[in-house]
Amino acid sequence: MENRELAKAGTMPPKKANVRLLTQMGLLTGLMVVMAFTPLGYIPLGFMNATTMHIPVILGACLFGPKMGAVLGGLFGVTSVIRATLTPTLTSFVFTPFYSFSPEFHGSWKSLIVAIVPRILIGVVAGLAYQLAAKYVKQDAAAFAAAGFLGSITNTIGVMGLIYLLFGEQYAAAAGESFELLLGIIMGVVGTQGVPEAIIAAVLVCGVGKALSTVYRRMNVFA
Repeated sequence: MENRELAKAGTMPPKKANVRLLTQMGLLTGLMVVMAFTPLGYIPLGFMNATTMHIPVILGACLFGPKMGAVLGGLFGVTSVIRATLTPTLTSFVFTPFYSFSPEFHGSWKSLIVAIVPRILIGVVAGLAYQLAAKYVKQDAAAFAAAGFLGSITNTIGVMGLIYLLFGEQYAAAAGESFELLLGIIMGVVGTQGVPEAIIAAVLVCGVGKALSTVYRRMNVFA
């Protein structure tokens, strides 16, 4: 239920609803900042980092809608640029224009597209998926799980797809692979890592989302 609807129902003044909404968004934002600069958010895997940063983005999208999810996704993208710049790996040039491993492997403005656009789409896709599932399935657990799965797989496909399109030859060379084999490798990553990660995200978002939504309903803060 939107905050305006809560206010019309007499359960909460509009200003108070907005303050509580901003407070909850602030908490999620603070959590993401902490995760971004600790091992909680980015897990080193040698030439790249795995991430759990998409989880609070998906939760925010479910609880507060696609627009708020897009904002949180944008924050995720910005933190990935900062991380790739401050603690680079061999392939960090695909995420930041401020890092060059060598003249052959260097970032550009296209790095910002790879780092930020798919992360914004996490929030949009997850938020819309939750709304549609909640409307037609009418079960919170299924809605949260659908949002978790689709939001997570959007991140994997979006990032890996843009890497292939914008940095394919450089990325393949940095990883020590032939460019002709890169598409197959990326599809393998999506299948062997992206799908399991999406399943895990579905489980986590379902469990945490149900608990948070119960708390927010009691507080009359639920988008």
